Amino acid sequence: MSDTENPSQFYQQLYAQAPLQAEDDYAHPERQHDVMQLRARVSALCEARDVLEIGCGSGYWTAVLAASARSVLATDVAASGLALAQARSLPNVSYALADAGNLAPGLLQMPYPVIFAGMLWPHVRRQDQDQLLAHLRLRAGKDGLLVLIGETYVEGVSRSIARTDGEKNTYQIRSLPDGSRHEIVCNFPSDSALRKKLGPAVRDIRIERLEHFWMLTCRLK
Repeated sequence: MSDTENPSQFYQQLYAQAPLQAEDDYAHPERQHDVMQLRARVSALCEARDVLEIGCGSGYWTAVLAASARSVLATDVAASGLALAQARSLPNVSYALADAGNLAPGLLQMPYPVIFAGMLWPHVRRQDQDQLLAHLRLRAGKDGLLVLIGETYVEGVSRSIARTDGEKNTYQIRSLPDGSRHEIVCNFPSDSALRKKLGPAVRDIRIERLEHFWMLTCRLK
């Protein structure tokens, strides 16, 4: 088994080996009600606005954003995922190979009133979250609307937690079609933990907790 502290290494291989498997989290029948609610909410929040998407992956949420946003800049550090997103040929969407925590100064040519991250935050280690928030504030400016989506842990539906480290990050074991097994960080924060972590860097925190997912919106200070 490979220890994968950076989940992007795992997803880079997943997108290349099994493109359809990358969106399995949204395909479970019992999750469809939640997924439809999230899609409608995200579409409304981004309507007629310019959106910076970080961690776009295979473009599942990029397609939702593109349906209502004025423009979308979709970014991901995994080239194989970005290629899948580009293959969707979505209108009003541009793409960039970029790490959410290290966006190049020249990448953002205009202010983005909305920053969206679908399922990225759970894969950011707790000790790295403050740095990511500070970087987004530096690159995107203050008062931007930050929208985060994550998974709620549901016994019997969510993948089992393999271990918890000293920083209280939780890890799951994921397998690839080539048979390799990888340990990746996947956190399931409570509402209070989200408020405590984001509170110093943002304002106007609102959390919608569904059965299988959660969505947080806030403004960067």
